Amino acid sequence: MSEIKAVALLSGGLDSTLAVKLVQEQGVQVYALHFYTGFCITEQKRRLGLKKEDGSHYMNPALKAALQLKVPLEIVDISEEYFNVVLNPKYGYGKNVNPCIDCRIMMLRKAKEIMEEKGCHFVITGEVCGQRPMSQMPHTLRLIEKESGLEGLILRPLSAKLLPPTIPEKLGWVDREKLLGIYGRGRKVQIELAKKYQLDYQQPAGGCCYLTDPNYAIKFKEALSREGNLTREDLVLLSVGRHLRLPSGAKLIVARNEGEVNFLKGFRNRYGFAQREDSKGIFVLVKGTPTEEEYPTIAGVVCRYSKREPARVIIKVGQEQVCLWGEPIDEETLEGLKIIKEKVHGAG
Repeated sequence: MSEIKAVALLSGGLDSTLAVKLVQEQGVQVYALHFYTGFCITEQKRRLGLKKEDGSHYMNPALKAALQLKVPLEIVDISEEYFNVVLNPKYGYGKNVNPCIDCRIMMLRKAKEIMEEKGCHFVITGEVCGQRPMSQMPHTLRLIEKESGLEGLILRPLSAKLLPPTIPEKLGWVDREKLLGIYGRGRKVQIELAKKYQLDYQQPAGGCCYLTDPNYAIKFKEALSREGNLTREDLVLLSVGRHLRLPSGAKLIVARNEGEVNFLKGFRNRYGFAQREDSKGIFVLVKGTPTEEEYPTIAGVVCRYSKREPARVIIKVGQEQVCLWGEPIDEETLEGLKIIKEKVHGAG
């Protein structure tokens, strides 16, 4: 038979990177896929122009991993279709608002299409049995295979010995004895392998998807209950800034840094906004229509997060623009407006 080829789902994390490496070691040609959902934390930080503590810029971890592995990488944008999955998951949510089973099925269906287009023979993933309670238990892995149309064609090198032999193993495309049998959340075996292969990888701590973040979940559920229908734009904005809800139902999204200021300013033509007259300090996006009686509160929020000093504040809502003197809002009132309270995982 001609050279065996496979497509691999590559997030850039430790597990997916090692899964590709283990199969490469057996002479299989790998074509990597990275799915862009619009909810990747690292990608959002990169887009906002934020930097790491060492001053370096954030980089798409899949690109970094592909360079190390010397494999071609295709970034597949599924964000538009993924929006519907987030709002209407067939198999429900995990601990927060993460539709992990539906997410995996969707990605693998896309991978199947690309596998067939490229003339590849099977799909590789970095999944580890028992690592994630919702999507990586043996019965769930079988469900995902069936729903994606890839029964017998998904090779999970890190846990292969704990799972039934796949078609690639049965046909001798890969040697099952050279695959692993890892179970659970521990990373000791993977870390040792990374050292062996001298692979740099993204640390698993902190997660990579906003949908698994408790703070994002709180904002998502609150917005859904208060606003009803959510748009793709709404889901993006939930990942940015501090979120406050006024008594009228209008929402304030308060930038936390320069990157968020620049990002939120991009929505000025679609929503209202508030900022100091001299343009110094933070920027506040105003969603909905606040009452005029709430304008001093909005000005107070701007002053509170702009050096905590009084200032003249411009507020624009629809065609109306006003300028008024603002005093920093008191902490008790501010706390009452926050969608995420201080006691829940820190400030929102």
